[in-house]
Amino acid sequence: MPEAPRVDLLPRLGAFARLLHDAGLEAGPRRLTDATRALGFIDLTQQDDFRSALRSVLVSRKEDIPVFEAAFDIFWAPPDPRAPAGIIPGRTRSLPLSPERAKAWADALGLNASRMNREQNPDEFPASSSGYSAEELLRHKDFEEMTWAETEQVRRLLEQAPWRVAERRTRRLRPSRAGRIDLRRSARHAIRSSGELMTLFRRKPRVRRRPLVLICDVSGSMERYSRLLMIFAHAIARREDLEAFVFSTRLTRITRLLRQRDLDRALDSVSKGVHDFSGGTRIGDALGDFNRRWARRVLGHGAVVIIISDGWDRGDPARLTAELIHLRRSAHRLIWLNPLLGSEGYEPLTRGMAAALPHCDDFLAAHNVAALEDLGRLLAGLDSRTTR
Repeated sequence: MPEAPRVDLLPRLGAFARLLHDAGLEAGPRRLTDATRALGFIDLTQQDDFRSALRSVLVSRKEDIPVFEAAFDIFWAPPDPRAPAGIIPGRTRSLPLSPERAKAWADALGLNASRMNREQNPDEFPASSSGYSAEELLRHKDFEEMTWAETEQVRRLLEQAPWRVAERRTRRLRPSRAGRIDLRRSARHAIRSSGELMTLFRRKPRVRRRPLVLICDVSGSMERYSRLLMIFAHAIARREDLEAFVFSTRLTRITRLLRQRDLDRALDSVSKGVHDFSGGTRIGDALGDFNRRWARRVLGHGAVVIIISDGWDRGDPARLTAELIHLRRSAHRLIWLNPLLGSEGYEPLTRGMAAALPHCDDFLAAHNVAALEDLGRLLAGLDSRTTR
């Protein structure tokens, strides 16, 4: 019979189970007991076996694997005194925790140690560099390079960003002091005053903000950006008329899921409702599904379409081109966001990106907060006329 794990490991297993529970996984006492038994069948000095044993017991759904891997890397990684706050060598994944719980776990795991040293030795760690504050530096840091603690700070920045889409004039008219004369209202008022035209009433077109349609790639190549882009989508959905879709091998509408006020519940609903996270990429097929099933419903009233993808596509480029041409005819503006565009020396040479680029009005980066703020300024300044 194999030996049971050492007693001093049990408290750490319990703490790890609490971290998984806070991140949304089922890690109750029964699973903790099963994990303790599973570790008795392996060599605890083999990290891969240790990880696999815990994963086999504590994970029951495919979509929970990334959360488990992120939690394992953060909790069981050996501490590095030379690393900045929150950094784990080679690990940049994040966990879906509330800001309060994230701060509590960061303190418990010692991820804020270097921040404490920075406060005690301000000369060793300057508060700003080249005139930039710490928050400003975070705005320009690539999402891929961010630590777990930094992603929680960025989450608050995205939630507080003042997103506002430009307004457009509608065909409906409203009473106004200036504008065209409203003959019907003026005549109706004249009848009440014995047929004398005493007052000329005026009216002008109503204005309303343009609806947004967000189509986001959540395939394997976009895994390191998907969570923060979903936070970005939730921040817009709280302020604007947004229709949101995600795709990997197929298209899924997540508009209702993002309407939940609580961000953690919204992200948890998205992770449970989308069954092909981190899968393959078929952009043309996904856009074809959108054009057939959803375009007529959501592309009215001068909608702006935003596609977020790195352009890595396993489908037919000709299909992607045809679907983009069809989509471009129905949208007021078609914007393509590519997280890789912020990388030094990047060129859009993949077959998917090369096929899509000629049919997009704007090609922008989406690799950090500053790039998303540039998108916000673009949306706020959209012209009333379409620029081809």
